[in-house]
Amino acid sequence: MAVSRTGIEPTGSERVGIEPVGIDELLERVRADLDRISPRDAFEAAEAGALLVDIRYAALRDQDGLIPGALVVERNELEWRLDPQGSHRAAEATSHDLRVVVICNEGYASSLAAVSLRQLGLHRATDLVGGFQAWKAEGLPVTR
Repeated sequence: MAVSRTGIEPTGSERVGIEPVGIDELLERVRADLDRISPRDAFEAAEAGALLVDIRYAALRDQDGLIPGALVVERNELEWRLDPQGSHRAAEATSHDLRVVVICNEGYASSLAAVSLRQLGLHRATDLVGGFQAWKAEGLPVTR
């Protein structure tokens, strides 16, 4: 274990080899490994069997509506509900080969969430460019 000059184990940006980055740079980095998809492509993917996962919080769902057929999972439960090996998995979390499209409100948090799912082995996880707002603007189905 490395010890800093203060005698305390380093944390955060003091850790060896970890450079601090801003959120914009982090998003750019994680998105480089994602095949982010448009609302129309997400709609077609769902028709072909992909799982749409809505991670927006309840107030936004109540305000703007839901995507029919999307699995609603709050962001803080996402990994537990979609891990095919997990004891708290959703019935839809059947395989690491499952195509998952994560949807947040505007397409930011969903990128980070999709990368987290990939780290669990869900190698086909991605997110929706523009999030729910882009889906709605495209005129795709929304229920209240």
